[in-house]
Amino acid sequence: MIALPSLTTDITVKVNSSAKKTEPVRRPIEPVGKYFLHHAQRTLRNHTWSEFEKIQAKENVKTVEESNVDPDELLFDEELTDETLLEHDPRDWKTADLYAAMGLSKLRYRATDNQIIKAHRKQVLKHHPDKKSASGAGLEQDGFFKIIQKAYETLTDSNKRAQYDSCDFNADIEPPKKGSKYDFFESFGPVFESEARFSKKQPVPQLGAADASKEEVEKFYNFWHRFDSWRTFEFLDEEVPDDSSNRDHKRYIERKNKAARDKKKTADNARLVKLVERAMNEDPRIKQFKEDEKKEKERKKWEREAGARAEAEAKAKAEAEAKAKAEADAAAAASAKADKKKSKEAAKAAKKKNKRAIRGAPKEADYFGDADKATTIDEQVGLIIDSLSDEQLVDVANKIKADAGSAKEVLSSAAKELAEAKKLPVSVISYFA
Repeated sequence: MIALPSLTTDITVKVNSSAKKTEPVRRPIEPVGKYFLHHAQRTLRNHTWSEFEKIQAKENVKTVEESNVDPDELLFDEELTDETLLEHDPRDWKTADLYAAMGLSKLRYRATDNQIIKAHRKQVLKHHPDKKSASGAGLEQDGFFKIIQKAYETLTDSNKRAQYDSCDFNADIEPPKKGSKYDFFESFGPVFESEARFSKKQPVPQLGAADASKEEVEKFYNFWHRFDSWRTFEFLDEEVPDDSSNRDHKRYIERKNKAARDKKKTADNARLVKLVERAMNEDPRIKQFKEDEKKEKERKKWEREAGARAEAEAKAKAEAEAKAKAEADAAAAASAKADKKKSKEAAKAAKKKNKRAIRGAPKEADYFGDADKATTIDEQVGLIIDSLSDEQLVDVANKIKADAGSAKEVLSSAAKELAEAKKLPVSVISYFA
């Protein structure tokens, strides 16, 4: 025990005797979260606190019990998926759905040995004849219990289970119907996963997704093109009689069973080949790979033919230029010809005009006062005009146009030049010479 020091008289306490408490304020308080839910449940169901606590305690116990449930049992069938099994003839047990009889229709070939044992225990507890008779159900379902026993014997034997799994068509997943709209990977992925159970070689490549590489896709289809199936159809064999006295009949049944198995095996292989071919034809990745290869080939071809294409382009360009030049030359020649023709016609017209101007000059000058010699003057002017060169004709005409009064002098000068040049004798142009 710790001893405290005694109090001294110098310790004082001040008390404020004038202090007052604040006025109380009423505020509503509401529950939140799970407390609100509890409050709402009590209010809606009109439960007292004690009643509500009892209900909560029961729910907690149920939760604890559910947490102790075997996870395998959650995969088992809660009820019998095929009610006809209850009336199925146990002598014809091979035609029954053994996985459904065991409550394993969800798992089937994926069920482990431990799960098969647990499922069998559950079915025995539920469908045992003693259990049924105790519940007043009678013995009409004893046949189903025999099927359960046959299913257990078959599924716990690895060889027999493999034989049954190869004929368990309920586990097969059919591909989507042709012509219907569907997602390729969502539809064909489960189909190939189902078929993969028959492969001797494991693991089996997965179909993959749209972003799979070309190598992955090729590896997948190469595997399925070389698919080695262990699937047999022995489970569907006709029972071979144990009577050794009739060996011929026994051998006949065996040969018949083998032929039937071979036929089923051939048909199944053909079915698988068609499935793989259809998947390849509809696989969007292969379509894209082919499109990419086509574009790559076209690109390489384009690059490979670049030289020849450049040469062809140069040749075409040269031909186009030559053609353009030829057309331009032809157009220029035609234009020049037209211009020449026009200039020639213009010169001809000018010459005619000049001749008319010269020929008409004497008349305009009243034949230089010698009207009685008009005929002689016109004849001699005509001879002078015909003898003048084009340049002389222009010169004479321009001089007459410039000064009409000097026409006689101009013509006389031209006549003298012609006479001196001996183009005309003086006698024929005597008036002007």
